[in-house]
Parts: sequence; C-alpha cells; structure tokens
Amino acid sequence: MSFDGSTIKALLDGAVSKGAVHGIAAVVVDRGGLRFHHAAGEAGERTMFRNASMTKAVATTAALQLVEKGRLSLDATVESILPAFGRLQVLDGFDSGGPRLRAPATQATVRQLMTHSAGLGYFFLNDKLMSYHQATGEPNALSGQKRSLSAPLINDPGTAWEYGVNTDWLGLVVEELSGHTLSSYLEQNVYGPLGMSDSTFTPSDEQRGRLLRVMQRQIDGQLAPSALDLPPTSEWDAAGHGSYGTVQDYGRFVQAWLNDGAGILGAPTVEMALQNHLGRIKLPELMKSLIPELSNDVPAPPVPQSWGLGFQLTLDDVPGMRSAGTADWAGLFNSYYWIDRSKGIGGVLMTQLLPFFDMPVVKTLMDFEAAVYQQVGATRPA
Repeated sequence: MSFDGSTIKALLDGAVSKGAVHGIAAVVVDRGGLRFHHAAGEAGERTMFRNASMTKAVATTAALQLVEKGRLSLDATVESILPAFGRLQVLDGFDSGGPRLRAPATQATVRQLMTHSAGLGYFFLNDKLMSYHQATGEPNALSGQKRSLSAPLINDPGTAWEYGVNTDWLGLVVEELSGHTLSSYLEQNVYGPLGMSDSTFTPSDEQRGRLLRVMQRQIDGQLAPSALDLPPTSEWDAAGHGSYGTVQDYGRFVQAWLNDGAGILGAPTVEMALQNHLGRIKLPELMKSLIPELSNDVPAPPVPQSWGLGFQLTLDDVPGMRSAGTADWAGLFNSYYWIDRSKGIGGVLMTQLLPFFDMPVVKTLMDFEAAVYQQVGATRPA
C-alpha cells in the first residue's frame, strides 16, 4: 500500500504550533509494516511515552497466549488461581463504623477480568471507591503500592461494565501461571518476538532521558508542567497502566493484531478475542471523572460499542473512518490507538498531557483517523 502522509504530518505539526500539544507522535501500520511515522514539538524519533492503560491490551495478549497453551481457561474463577482475589468483598456503602462490605454473589472469572465486568473499579471514576479510599486511607491503584489491589469490589461480578484494576489482577494471573514476572514474560513472549525493544516497566536512566514530560491543560486552555505523574517505582508490574515505550513499539503490537497474531497468537485466538464478550451488559453512556485534573468526563462514542478480550469494540461501521469490529483503547496521558482488521489498517497517536480525553487532542485524533482512511478508502455507511 502506498501512503502519502503529508496531510497527517501537517496536522501533527499544526497541533504543536497552535498550542494544542507540546509534543506528539503517530504511526500508521498495515499488515506489511510501518506506513507512516512522524513526531512533532518536544517529541522526537525515539521519544518514550507512558503507555498507561495501553498496557492493558499487551498484558491481555500474554494471558491469551496461556489460554492457547491450555494453561488458562477463560471461565476459570480468578480465586482458583489467586486465592487472595477470593478475599475481596463487595462495597455496599458506608455506615458509622466505616465501609459496609458483603460477600460477592458470584465468583469473578478470567473472562470478566478481560472485559472489565469482574466487579472492580478505579478510584477516580467511582464515587463509592473514592469514598472508601478517603475513609480508610488505603492507597489507590496509581500509588505504586501493590496492596492497592486489595480494594473491594463495587459490583457483583458479571453484572456491569466498570473500568478498573481488572487487568492488574490479570497480570498477576499471568505471573502465577508462568512463574515469571510480567515484564520478564512479556520480554520473552511479546516484546522480544515483535521487536518492541524500548518497551519496559522499568525504564533505564537513558530511557527516562527520552521520556516526554507531562503537561497539564489549564482553565485558559494553555499548557503548563503537570504535578501529576506515575510513581517512579512500583511494587508490581502494573498490567493496567505500568509500561513505557515508543510509538513505533506500540505500532508493532497493533500490526501483530492486524496480522493474525504475527506468531505471538494464533489467528483463531485473535478472531475469538475480537468478538463481543460482554453479552447483555451495556457500556455506560458516560464515564464520569471524580478528579478533573486527571480525567475529563468521557462520553460514549456515537456508534454502538462493546468489549472483546482486552479491547473496546466498535460494533458498526463509522462512515469515512473505522469498520465494524475495530478494536481500540487509550492511555490516561492522551494516547490512543485503533486496530481495523477489516480494512487492514491501524494507527497510534501519543502525547503526554492531562487530563485524559482532552478535546484538542481528541479533535487531532479524529482528524488523524479521517486522514488515514482517505488514503485507504472510506468505510461506507451500514
């Protein structure tokens, strides 16, 4: 496929010159490899990024490898692998004695971890969980302290979609069954085979020297250095948010999913993972943020969505853009990706800016995707 990236290059350069971002990088990949790469502003050819929640899909890929090998069942209870998970209770509310907890009605499964329906949440998106941390002083998931994963469930497993620390527990499943740390497992089975040579949970001093600084959108729309960041060290390889890497590295991961697993997964597993695994559970119309410095409210896209194993799924064609069945997700610091297997194209757009779902970045993302599909042929309306 020939690819003229001049429109996208101008778009990214313009986002910097207009003050929308301080640094930004993007890649476009197809099944054959890299088709476009450009970095602008403070971002350069080898800039490192905090992947944040873009870590989730990579960690889920590791778990799917164990499913392929027969070492893990999607419908196994998490408790049967990690007894500590069985000690988690559901947070029903609060009374004068503090949090009111009860046993969950059902046991969460590995599949539910992959679809964010296991009952777990994030402190900055759920008011009950936020109140729990305030009442108990227990650390939250972004503290770097492993005991943060012992926060209670906020729903009975299998009853609702709630974004949370599900993938962190999935990473612990991978560690338990493989006998390796998550970073070591990924190095051997994902990063290494795909040539993701800068992907890591523990950046070296040299890699940290290439890490794009985090900026914060101010009320007046200007950018200023952010006081918020991931902790410099973590007590565990946080499968939900803890990895770092370059935009090219993540492009290699996207390409592998476009390319029937590219040897790290089999084609039937890729096909199976990118089906709707939520059943009758619906996604919320709004993810409401309780910490506006960390994330804006995130509305549901106008096109119907659901979840596969590790990815959000677009259920209908988006005219002029992605196809039905496209997988996507994002990272807290305003980085985004999509994987359109129907069209054989994927893209990654990365910056390091808070709060999440920043509208100038989202507009840049939409324009980026539209420019990509102008090259490959627009999706027709359903």
